Amino acid sequence: MDLHPVPDPDPATSPTGTSPSGAVPPAAELFSEERSAEVVAASFAATADPRLRRILTSLVRHLHDFVKDVELTEREWAAAIEFLTATGKTCSGTRQEFILLSDVLGASMLVETINNRAGGGLTESTVEGPFHMVESPARELGADIAEDGKGTPCLVTGSVRGSDGRPVPGAVVDVWQANAEGFYDVQQPDVQPPRNLRGLFTADAEGRFWFRSIVPRYYPIPHDGPVGRLLDATSRHPNRPAHVHFEVSAPGYRTVTTHLFVAGTPYIDSDAVFGVKPSLVREFPEVDDPRRAAEAGLSNPFRTVNFDIVLRADDAQEV
Repeated sequence: MDLHPVPDPDPATSPTGTSPSGAVPPAAELFSEERSAEVVAASFAATADPRLRRILTSLVRHLHDFVKDVELTEREWAAAIEFLTATGKTCSGTRQEFILLSDVLGASMLVETINNRAGGGLTESTVEGPFHMVESPARELGADIAEDGKGTPCLVTGSVRGSDGRPVPGAVVDVWQANAEGFYDVQQPDVQPPRNLRGLFTADAEGRFWFRSIVPRYYPIPHDGPVGRLLDATSRHPNRPAHVHFEVSAPGYRTVTTHLFVAGTPYIDSDAVFGVKPSLVREFPEVDDPRRAAEAGLSNPFRTVNFDIVLRADDAQEV
């Protein structure tokens, strides 16, 4: 007894739906609620790229499981599409709403953590954030990145070394941060100097770097768009604790994107994008010493912080 459904006639077969040889062609499984994911996943079987095939197949299975689990209504699905459309329309040359959405859902941090599993003293990574959208200007070691001169002065020092403890001379240290009011330069093009509080430094022969800046302030991520409405609907705040962004790279090492968080800052335990890791939190003690302030080229008193970065060799890095 043949339990397979009889397929519709194929134009390439005889008028009776059989091939010239008389055999009935195999039938594709049709869509059903129970087997929806399997049917759609099967449509990717001929995908040449095995990684793409795996990703799409898994995506479909999880998406269909989600829809079935919550029994999504047509109205809710339409609202979701409208939300994503609005998210795309909010993106611009100085704003990336989809990154914000990924951040507040924890997806950015999860991808970052999976791809940069740290151990053995390696510096932990965290999200890049939506404001690394312009190139930082190359600056000499010791330069002041606070071009508007506003905020509490701070001396940032550190070193770059490999997991074997050896210094990494010539490492490139890219830094960017918000100002004393919690805004990045790209958010205030008519207020802040272009590329304010950004700098691209090259570590010295001992892998050391240092620069002058200000103590950053906590701030809200942009919340006047679709992501903000999502946060409001879920009674979540949009704030990030005070931090300085670092992206450190060197030939032969895996680039690390990370943060330097200010200990004791508001929202250190409830970062809107889940980016805080204990190993990245530092004290910013005050120094009240006119001589040291003069040597650093800062007004007295000032704050100081040290942030040593340990890179992973890239011999196992995927292309």
